[in-house]
Amino acid sequence: MTSPFVPRHIGPDPDEQTHMLKAIGYGSVEDLMDAAIPEVIRWHGELDLPAGISEPETIAELREIASRNRVATPMIGLGYYGTHTPAVIKRNVLENPAWYTAYTPYQPEISQGRLEALLNFQTMVTDLTGLATANASMLDEATAVAEAMTLARRASKSKSNVYVVDADTFPQTLAVLRTRAEPLGIEVRVIDVENDELPEEFFGLHLQYPGASGAVRDHEPLVEAAHAKGALVAVAADLLALTLLREPGAIGVDIAAGTTQRFGVPLGFGGPHAGYLAVRAGLERSLPGRLVGVSKDADGAPAYRLALQTREQHIRREKATSNICTAQVLLAVMASMYAVYHGPQGLKAIAEGVSANAARIWASLHEAGIELQQNPYFDTVTAIVPGRAAGIVAAAAESGVDLRLVDADRVSISVDETTTAEHIAAVVAAFGADLAAARGASGGWPVRESDFLTHPVFNTHHSETNMLRYLRKLSDRDYALDRGMIPLGSCTMKLNATTEMEPVSWPEFANIHPFAPASRTQGYEALVAQLEAWLAEITGYDAVSVQPNAGSQGELAGLLAIRGYHRSRGEAHRDVCLIPSSAHGTNAASAVMAGMRVVVVACDADGNVDLADLDAKIEKHRDALSAIMVTYPSTHGVYETSIADLCAKVHEAGGQVYVDGANLNALVGFAKPGKFGADVSHLNLHKTFCIPHGGGGPGVGPVAVRQHLAEFLPGNPLEPGDHHAVSAAAHGSAGILPISWAYLRMMGPDGLAAATATAVLAANYVAARLREHYPVLYAGNNGLVAHECILDLRPITKATGVSVDDVAKRLIDYGFHAPTMSFPVAGTLMVEPTESEDLAELDRFVAAMIAIKGEIDQVAAGVWPKDDNPLANAPHTASAVSADEWDHPYPRSVAGFPEGVDRTAKYWPPVRRIDGAYGDRNLVCSCPSPEAFES
Repeated sequence: MTSPFVPRHIGPDPDEQTHMLKAIGYGSVEDLMDAAIPEVIRWHGELDLPAGISEPETIAELREIASRNRVATPMIGLGYYGTHTPAVIKRNVLENPAWYTAYTPYQPEISQGRLEALLNFQTMVTDLTGLATANASMLDEATAVAEAMTLARRASKSKSNVYVVDADTFPQTLAVLRTRAEPLGIEVRVIDVENDELPEEFFGLHLQYPGASGAVRDHEPLVEAAHAKGALVAVAADLLALTLLREPGAIGVDIAAGTTQRFGVPLGFGGPHAGYLAVRAGLERSLPGRLVGVSKDADGAPAYRLALQTREQHIRREKATSNICTAQVLLAVMASMYAVYHGPQGLKAIAEGVSANAARIWASLHEAGIELQQNPYFDTVTAIVPGRAAGIVAAAAESGVDLRLVDADRVSISVDETTTAEHIAAVVAAFGADLAAARGASGGWPVRESDFLTHPVFNTHHSETNMLRYLRKLSDRDYALDRGMIPLGSCTMKLNATTEMEPVSWPEFANIHPFAPASRTQGYEALVAQLEAWLAEITGYDAVSVQPNAGSQGELAGLLAIRGYHRSRGEAHRDVCLIPSSAHGTNAASAVMAGMRVVVVACDADGNVDLADLDAKIEKHRDALSAIMVTYPSTHGVYETSIADLCAKVHEAGGQVYVDGANLNALVGFAKPGKFGADVSHLNLHKTFCIPHGGGGPGVGPVAVRQHLAEFLPGNPLEPGDHHAVSAAAHGSAGILPISWAYLRMMGPDGLAAATATAVLAANYVAARLREHYPVLYAGNNGLVAHECILDLRPITKATGVSVDDVAKRLIDYGFHAPTMSFPVAGTLMVEPTESEDLAELDRFVAAMIAIKGEIDQVAAGVWPKDDNPLANAPHTASAVSADEWDHPYPRSVAGFPEGVDRTAKYWPPVRRIDGAYGDRNLVCSCPSPEAFES
């Protein structure tokens, strides 16, 4: 029996599907799938998954799982802290589909709201760190620190391969640093920077501020010493502490990295959280990740866009400096709004309260004669209690407070904004001490002297009324799935059901520290184990790890597993990774990060991997062949018939096969990569398995492997052993895993297969309806596409001058987010309708594209000039259409209300077309003054 949720998730009903099938010439969905999918990979079984259940039943099951988690007061620290998410931000950002269903702002004209929020984030980070430029977020603190290391290596003039790391660094950060350093030939050298001499040669120095022990040190002499040796200095700094402590930029630090989790973002058993990365002047063009800049639109008005190298993985490929493609936009928005809501004085007051509570614990333990490891400190006190540490931690846990067991002789206590007098009393009692009198903050640290967050945005919206309206104003400027279809090829923008989202905010999932004792996390462990097993069944692999917190990190983890496998067999020399020219750009970047040499394999005229070129490349690199990375279905949206042959050829030469799972939405229930020849894949839970894109993050990129690679999967960063960690927490962004769990539980095996078939049906329906207007570039078996199709606009551009950009921007006037532009083929649009859009919305998109072709024909016929027509001037704002003067050769109604647009529900872009080149030439990446927006 089909779950009642399935028809909620799948847009076209049976009658609509019949209509769509008729349009493409098939009698049933089964016939279509038989015709589309090559038999050589086709799997004809039924997934061994629980039958789908209803939404109330799913919530009940999740409630039971959540009840196995025991929420305690987390005083473990290590970069993860209890925080109060302001209710206005929780309800209107975290739980608001206007924010969480948006895509990455590659169409900036319809992303101005979240781009402004991200610019606030960048300004917050630059102000607090005292550095010139910050990016729009990183995946977590550990990966941000790893990116700081590789940035330092690129920018340093030193020829050394040594990276010096402070012994007081967070242990999970050190684990990720080692993972990232080894394939690149970087030696991570850990020293006690307080007592040990710096080496004679090194290219970079990493410091923790405050340290893992809680110590606050004046690092200025170390910074000067490192610079004297030609090294760059990176500091992992706590942003809340920086409201009181001297900022890194004030002592000449080159790079700052860290997390913004304690700015109102729930713990979530490790994520998702927004990391940050900031650099001094002169390093901004080497900054990895996404960067929001200020440019201008066609009217000269200020407008926001992504700047510089924000898609460098796709452009520079194996020469890319980073494989960070995904940011953490939703969480960055939350953190930025936390700063907007509290303002500089509010943040400083929170910091002072935290430090005062830490000081009371320090004083109480000190008066009891307990040795304390450091002074000064900000929020963390480390006590030296020979042989007593485990007993003290256990006693505190009995009172509902979790402390950090450093070793048998040391206990650390970290205070946050949620710490109360009762928590302090419980901690002090666990040590057998009495509460001392209240006292002020620790003091004795390097004091901040500069102002911060002086921009009006951080000093205006402090009442809930103002904050609510500000959030509404920004979300109204954006286009997300709550408005309409986002037909982005390769990005799978489908329904993120409210029932799937609801559990994310439950305290039993939101308020669990990633390093909490195992007795408190049984629910999470059960959910993760179930989800990993289900994903293994769906993909045909033997083992899965959900640790990678983005698709790019899943790629890296998979390639590191292959690297580890070859090394275990005495074949460390195997370092060549074959990558088809059509592959996702992160593939090549990830291969380089994994220490591999990239060799590109050509594609044939039909977009398939060129088997003759593959044979030649295999023969040339046979002894050094490590792996091939392929996307299936191909990046061109085709089920290639040669995939099994490809796998066999690579295996015969001793290599491993990596199948990029970005397009898994076309396979679930019909083919299993682990069964048709692949050895490893990463999956995108934010594509196929319904975690929303969040405006550009969060994402989860689990890695799935066959049995011989299982021992090389990522391991817990806090557990000793010969394994690598790619994220700071053992289960990565565990806080959003209930979304995918709920999706699988409600869909069941038949629902999942139906979703795949409907996605393929929708793509072929769109291709069939538009083929006579726009050439469909590639097709596979029987002239069919997979889950997406590429519309070739190059002949149109050559004949008329109308560009793919013109069509994309004109679609905004019709009320659509454009398909993927110029990827994987320049001058094309890649359309992926997904299974969630009903026939009416598909037809609305088709009608818009046909109408736009009619407008192009008007340009071609000379009715409208090539430089003054509805496409060249798109998108049209309400201000432009209502201006007193109108001197264009087409009427205002055509500009603002083109054919098929509902006048009662019109989406108006807030800005006209943005000048990207101007923004790159005149780089401004923090909040502009209010005067810049005066007309």
